[in-house]
Amino acid sequence: MGSFLNWIDNLVWGVPLILFLLFTGIYLSIRLRFLQFRLLKKAFRYLFHKEKSAHGEISGFAALCTALSATIGTGNMVGVATAICQGGPGALFWMVIAALFGMATKYSEGLLAVKYRVVAKNGHVLGGPFYYIENGMGKKYKWLGILFAIFGMCVGLFGIGTFTQVNSITSAVSGFFDPNMIHMVSFMGTSVSIVVIISELLLTMLVATVLIGGLYRIARVAQVLVPFMAIAYILICLVFLAFNITAIPHALVVIVKDAFGANAIAGGAMGTMMIAMQKGIARGIFSNEAGLGSAPIAAAAARTNEPAKQGLVSMIGTFVDTVIICSMTGLCIVIAQTYNVGLEGIAVTTKAFQSGLPLPNQIVSFLIMACLIIFAFTTILGWDYYGERCTEYLFGGKMKVVMAYKILYIAAVFIGPFMTISAVWTIADIFNGLMALPNLIALLFLSPIIIAETKKFIKKDFH
Repeated sequence: MGSFLNWIDNLVWGVPLILFLLFTGIYLSIRLRFLQFRLLKKAFRYLFHKEKSAHGEISGFAALCTALSATIGTGNMVGVATAICQGGPGALFWMVIAALFGMATKYSEGLLAVKYRVVAKNGHVLGGPFYYIENGMGKKYKWLGILFAIFGMCVGLFGIGTFTQVNSITSAVSGFFDPNMIHMVSFMGTSVSIVVIISELLLTMLVATVLIGGLYRIARVAQVLVPFMAIAYILICLVFLAFNITAIPHALVVIVKDAFGANAIAGGAMGTMMIAMQKGIARGIFSNEAGLGSAPIAAAAARTNEPAKQGLVSMIGTFVDTVIICSMTGLCIVIAQTYNVGLEGIAVTTKAFQSGLPLPNQIVSFLIMACLIIFAFTTILGWDYYGERCTEYLFGGKMKVVMAYKILYIAAVFIGPFMTISAVWTIADIFNGLMALPNLIALLFLSPIIIAETKKFIKKDFH
């Protein structure tokens, strides 16, 4: 099964999809005259801007936090480590490059989400790729929207939303409280640490409590936890880099050289470069979701009448998630050189911080564990919302089906610890890639609308 999943993963995340993602980001960047750099400062100013008589369910900041709750997760700590272990330090370079172009992609997604959103009979404001495919491209392309919704449901249930997050949480908790696997019990036919059982039960109950409250409760939790966890983790990284400041230049040189295969044996440079690109871009998309089409589902609920304004706020997510947080994590791992010592997953990141922070190993392990738990917990919440909206679209707004999805989602959280790490990440990669395809097609098809809306907004805003 592992070999089969790897074959599918390599097929989905082959050169064509990588080039498609990069081409879309580069094309939109050029057409938008690199708006992600020109208007980044203004985008941050729009975070807390309130419009009079604006339509929507939650504030633009709450919508961003809901989207960030789904993006700032294990990808920032485990995904970066996995990318560097599998693709070398150069994977970090391609991760950041893809993110910089991905900011234009994320802007476009947010803009289209607000422009083509609809109001359901129950009062929910709904939007996302399935709506801008159907309402923007036309009814004859609805099948693309249906495909996106199917893949989105699967990503939530079997990919980013559940298995990867829960697996990472329970691995981190058991690694801290029962590192030698002494307190073992038999559960569901498998021998596991009692710590895993306790943590998964607590996690499942917490997730169920929040999810029952719907979007408003998810947004309220996200508005509190997301800024707190992001700032706390960034501070930890800054302390690490401050104490290892002399090693930063060399680490940057290693990253850039490895990105282009300069460290490979003669004749293998191109192969090394392609592996670095594949792993870096795949893990980057897993983390920031630019091009995936998930974030516009949250952006559509923002209280605003200006599609371009929410697009600018949305692109902040990719900047914070990858350009700042993933870069810091990757730089710490490369400096500590823990990517080639036989470790995997969160153990790579934890070992890096243990070797670079002036604190006892136990304290460092606790800090990393706490960050990972909060990161992963909010991702679980955010992806349930995405999955529910995909289900609602797919089944014509039947809320009983949506409730069934929610129950299945909570069940997936419960069984997450029993999935193997390699299989979990491979399944997540496959569904990520499949989900991106319909969305990227829609972005390119609707790019004239994106350009026109942007020009109209800039003309009005600057004059």
